[in-house]
Amino acid sequence: MSTPLSILQKYWNHDAFRSVQGEVVASVLDGKDTFALMPTGGGKSICFQVPGMMKDGICLVVSPLVALMKDQVMNLQKRNIKAIALTGGIQSDEMIELLDNCQFGNYKFLYLSPERLQSDWILERIKNLPINLIAIDEAHCVSQWGHDFRPAYLKISSLKTHFPKVPFLALTASATKRVREDIVTQLGLESPVVFQKSFARENIAYMVFDVEDKLFRIEQILKKNPEPSIIYVRNRKSCLDVSSQLQTLGFKATFYHGGLDSREKDKNMKLWMNEEVQVIVATNAFGMGIDKANVKTVIHIQLPENLENYYQEAGRSGRNGEKAYAVLLSSQSSVIQANNQFIDVLPDKEFLKTMYVKLCNYFQIAYGEGINEVFSFNLNHFCVQYQFPILKTFNAMQFLDRQGIISLSQEFSEKITVQFIISSKEIIRYMSLNPSDEEIILTMVRNYPGIYEVPASLNISLIAKKSKTTEEVVLKVLQKLKQKEIIEYHAKNNDATLIFNEVREDERTINRVSKYLENQNTLKKEQLKSVIDYVTDKEKCKSKIILEYFGETQTKNCGICSYCITLNKKQVDVLTLAEKIKFLLRNQSLSSREIQISTQDSADDVIFALQELLDNDIIRIESNNKYSLNI
Repeated sequence: MSTPLSILQKYWNHDAFRSVQGEVVASVLDGKDTFALMPTGGGKSICFQVPGMMKDGICLVVSPLVALMKDQVMNLQKRNIKAIALTGGIQSDEMIELLDNCQFGNYKFLYLSPERLQSDWILERIKNLPINLIAIDEAHCVSQWGHDFRPAYLKISSLKTHFPKVPFLALTASATKRVREDIVTQLGLESPVVFQKSFARENIAYMVFDVEDKLFRIEQILKKNPEPSIIYVRNRKSCLDVSSQLQTLGFKATFYHGGLDSREKDKNMKLWMNEEVQVIVATNAFGMGIDKANVKTVIHIQLPENLENYYQEAGRSGRNGEKAYAVLLSSQSSVIQANNQFIDVLPDKEFLKTMYVKLCNYFQIAYGEGINEVFSFNLNHFCVQYQFPILKTFNAMQFLDRQGIISLSQEFSEKITVQFIISSKEIIRYMSLNPSDEEIILTMVRNYPGIYEVPASLNISLIAKKSKTTEEVVLKVLQKLKQKEIIEYHAKNNDATLIFNEVREDERTINRVSKYLENQNTLKKEQLKSVIDYVTDKEKCKSKIILEYFGETQTKNCGICSYCITLNKKQVDVLTLAEKIKFLLRNQSLSSREIQISTQDSADDVIFALQELLDNDIIRIESNNKYSLNI
């Protein structure tokens, strides 16, 4: 007779379960509702895959992440385990065939999004399947206090009436106490067995540094720790910029973001996984399914949106148990930038209603009509036509998508990719001979600085607007440059797909969901405040702050974070250092880096001394970010 351990060994080649995994599997096999809170890297999927293999029938897995579903199905199939995912974009005929396969083809795992459960005919088909376990991944999505609330998750509890004897397993990597209690209530878990692995990562040193020159600090960190590293940045452009800057400094680096095609993603990922490069610079699109044990350093160069995401991303370091570093670089402008990025772009009820009405008008949908209509959609074109800010509009559409009002495939990479294949000198020569094309070419170069090295996805509307011309003229110039073999030019038909799931009812539609919008906006503001508190609190252990956020009480300091090391080392004589700095600034203005190099003191001590001098009006910061004496 098979045992959980023999299944683990046979299919996953592991000799033992990790902490908590074995207990969760045993609880599920006992037929009990189970709730597992396991931080990132804890191996949540094993908790339902092993019992799913041991029980007769099919394990139903509800997940909001299409990429994760595809990844897990592919990995199961590699192990000769039959699995299917019902993801978006599958036509009804194909869906029927896949469900037939589940019913008659001896499949073991069926993955689907919670939105699929809202289709009555799909639910009817699932009710007739031999379901042995219902696993709810990313279970925090069921709570309106979770950081990714999706109302469709609220429908999952209805499965209890159809499968009263089938155990539920709720899984999440990050949830506060309020969210944990809400998950149990909203899913209707009956006296669940709760397993909560501590959020403490004793080998990770959480470091927060206030710096002016972030690139210089990154250079110091990477030289000191030459092992594999991840640098998280805010957007796709920063991926390329930071990666190029690191290469210029002599580091082997690559980049990863959601706009790359799958071939380039795989190539860059392999370079890093195989340690042909030290650093991968990435947006938060990077990380799902990444299991590299020896990551030494994870660096964030901007404030994250919330501590849940930060904890997961920082937790990709040190999975081998050896000491690792989670570094967050902050500056005087970080809080303003974070508010601009995360709070100022939140849509309120009025904007949501206006955007929804314009969206319906854009596709000429009459009041009371539009259900199940499918359109090709270009976000940039829509925003230009109605003069909507892109990020706020995208957030509003994401909200409507999560409410199930629309379905939006997030393929927002542009139709056109361009790369210059001649030198910059030759381009200057071409512009001098073709002055009518100059403004368009200069606009491309200014807005896509990496366009000489790699293909850039162009926003044609933006280029037309900035070069004070029309999209048609821009396209003609691009065609001419292609014919003259100045650029490589590829046009792709990959607009987003937009589906209207309900009839158009304007105010009635928005009023129904506006309370969720208000709750989510309040939550996002609270979450960012927690991030700001984490960064600005100079009187508390960083590990303690994170643990308390997730509801854990920690009495002792970690001993290795940026706060704790200031307690352990011998305090520098601030007065002496301040005098050194004043002496250096007598004849010239200097940056903090130049001061540090001259004094040979640590960056933290120099920053501390500079702050003291600033507070006492002895020095000032000039517009070029250099310090000078107040005369």
